[in-house]
Amino acid sequence: QKMEKIGTIGMTKEERTRRRRALDSLGVPSFHKFLYQQQMQQQQEEEQQQAGSSDDEFNSEKGTVTLMRKQAEVLQINVGLYCNQACVHCHVESSPLRSEMMNEDVAAQCIKLLESTPSIHTLDITGGAPELNNNFRFIVSMVRDMEDKRKADGKEIRQKPLDIIDRCNLTVLQEPGQEDLIEFLVKHKVHIVASLPCYSADNVDTQRGNGVFDRSMSGLLALNEAGYGQPNTDLKLDLVYNPLGAFLPPPQKNLESKYKEVLKDNFDIEFNSLFTMTNMPVKRFTDFLYRRNELKDYMDLLVRNFNSDTMDSLMCKNTISVGYDGRIFDCDFNQQLGYTIGANDEFVGGKTVFDINSLNDLQFDTIKNDNHCFGCTAGMGSS
Repeated sequence: QKMEKIGTIGMTKEERTRRRRALDSLGVPSFHKFLYQQQMQQQQEEEQQQAGSSDDEFNSEKGTVTLMRKQAEVLQINVGLYCNQACVHCHVESSPLRSEMMNEDVAAQCIKLLESTPSIHTLDITGGAPELNNNFRFIVSMVRDMEDKRKADGKEIRQKPLDIIDRCNLTVLQEPGQEDLIEFLVKHKVHIVASLPCYSADNVDTQRGNGVFDRSMSGLLALNEAGYGQPNTDLKLDLVYNPLGAFLPPPQKNLESKYKEVLKDNFDIEFNSLFTMTNMPVKRFTDFLYRRNELKDYMDLLVRNFNSDTMDSLMCKNTISVGYDGRIFDCDFNQQLGYTIGANDEFVGGKTVFDINSLNDLQFDTIKNDNHCFGCTAGMGSS
């Protein structure tokens, strides 16, 4: 109802103001100025010229740092916001009530841009539940068919096939009409990155809904049976952990070992790697924090745990994110806030996939950073 009343731009402004007020009360400057202060401090401590990437632009007059984009290596496509779940942490605010979907024209243009940008090594397809959009299978099959044709003609544009990632919620594997989904994923060698916020049934169901844990275990077992996550196969199955509340994830390596131990012992489930992700203070999670009067404390936590080692691997530097409507963004989080690449200072306007011939045409467009970006530089980050 609120979305209908004030619109996406209005909600983004309200959310941004809440984060800014929390940071003001903590005495924390803007993200750009904060990075500059960190750079100056590290320069003094380590007698180095820069704290982060040497490619970033430092403005001593304004006391700010501008992150600089690298060559595009990852194309992330959000094919729609419809999902069979409604998770409390979801920054996309997906649910069974959302109807926004990518159409075939936008999907086809994304494929053209992949062909014209050989530097891209990863196609990351997300949603919502991406598999429930008709263009999910169209994109995957077309990309693989084009790769096969180029290989047959001796005209490959990449040294190895694209890593096509499916951001899978696992329960989609049991949805009506998806009985052949695993077979499709295996055939096209799709890399599964599946969300599993805990190895405990109670914790998963609290965050994602009743019965989700059991359905997730069934999905993982089915993927294992098809060869995913198994030794001596090229079918990769990775899991993603994110905290249940206003705290940072534990060290990734230690948690991965625990996941592997518990899932193997209790369910005979195997997977390749676990990635820990910091919950970003945007959309549904920001609302969650604000209602619990925890937003200020969470922003303080992110700032106190700033990690300069995350700077070089921030997703906005080598990733181009495309929304279901074809608009182009620096990252998935900016996408949900409506911060389109090329938009004005009020975040109006901007570029779409139909405005460019190659994803590297965007290399000199300014990255749009804001106070939510503290989430990607805290701890192990969210990139």
